Amino acid sequence: MSCFDILRDELNSNDRFCRANGIYLTEIREGYAEAVMEISEDKLNANGVVQGGAVFTLADLAFAGAANSFEGLRASAMNASVNFLRPGSGKTLTARSQVINRGKRTCLVETEVFSDNGKLVAKISTTGFFV
Repeated sequence: MSCFDILRDELNSNDRFCRANGIYLTEIREGYAEAVMEISEDKLNANGVVQGGAVFTLADLAFAGAANSFEGLRASAMNASVNFLRPGSGKTLTARSQVINRGKRTCLVETEVFSDNGKLVAKISTTGFFV
């Protein structure tokens, strides 16, 4: 089992909110992570599409995987900017996070969330702080 598999399993087990809401990491490698959310009735808003907070939670878990993928460093989000581009729909949403800049104490992570038909649902830019 690689260090990335251990981190994935640790984050999936210890993030109780994501676990309770069917959100989980599927892949982590250095500077990159992917997370999936199964869409169910309890994740829909009054308009019948995925609630924005659920989309952001999915992106936040992918951010955690990517930002924490550097050996010996632990990151916490300190700022995030979300652009919702279209409603989330289908059976699953997938978030892909990539660290695009890593400094001594901070990192910048870009996350894209896709519907299961490959359409871009949201773009999130998150600044992480290494604690």
